[in-house]
Amino acid sequence: MPLFHKVSQLCSRITTEEYSTSFASAIRLLHNDLRIPIYNIYGLVRFADEIVDTFHQHDKEILLKEFKAATFEAIERKVSLNPILHSFQLTVNQYNISHDLVEAFFRSMEMDLHKQAYDEKQYNDYIYGSAEVVGLMCLFVFCDGDKELYAKLKPSAQSLGAAFQKVNFLRDLKADYHSLNRTYFPGVDFSNFNRHTKAQIEEDIATDFQHAYEGILMLPWKARFGVYVAYKYYLSLFKKIRKTQPSQILETRIRIPNYHKAMILVRAGVKNQLKLI
Repeated sequence: MPLFHKVSQLCSRITTEEYSTSFASAIRLLHNDLRIPIYNIYGLVRFADEIVDTFHQHDKEILLKEFKAATFEAIERKVSLNPILHSFQLTVNQYNISHDLVEAFFRSMEMDLHKQAYDEKQYNDYIYGSAEVVGLMCLFVFCDGDKELYAKLKPSAQSLGAAFQKVNFLRDLKADYHSLNRTYFPGVDFSNFNRHTKAQIEEDIATDFQHAYEGILMLPWKARFGVYVAYKYYLSLFKKIRKTQPSQILETRIRIPNYHKAMILVRAGVKNQLKLI
């Protein structure tokens, strides 16, 4: 079994590295004890997201239903021949991650199959299930059984997940609106997307980032630097989006160049050495 565990977890790591260079690089900055469990969480999340976003030639509803059932079966049986699910259940069972978080995640993925526009409640429910619970799963790993610390950091972890997701919504407006016919932000007419509406969305995201930062400073040292770098990556992307005209947001996917990411990492490293984070 140890070799099977290793191979399964390697699959989750490869999945993370291939789909998200930013997250993969941030995970590598976590303490070695934390990297594999976080890769395992991301692998599951990535596969479910792929089903609803890209498997257009297949029955996505059936695939997601089967994937969800197989996930909970893997958690219960503590084994799966699907390496992504096997590695995920290892982390869920090792850190006693709440099954309610997994359930909420799949509910949001199911919303992506049918919802094309969201009201305020649906928007908040979707963000909770698609992003905040992922942050909470990671927080279970970071706190490693310390329930008091988990409760203390839970609101900030949710804010960080929400900030990341809302930035993703803005970054991916072109694909979501034009290709997938999705509009996540409630009450927004993207045929008349203007500076005022964009500024309102950005103000909400800025509040999430500020609340998230307060929690990052209280994270265990094994997790703090890696999470801080991920935070800085997304904050930098957010700042670039804020400087971009609404019309350009709908036509271009905003990115952070690799040299800029390298600069962020160097600066974060200096702050970490000076114990400023």
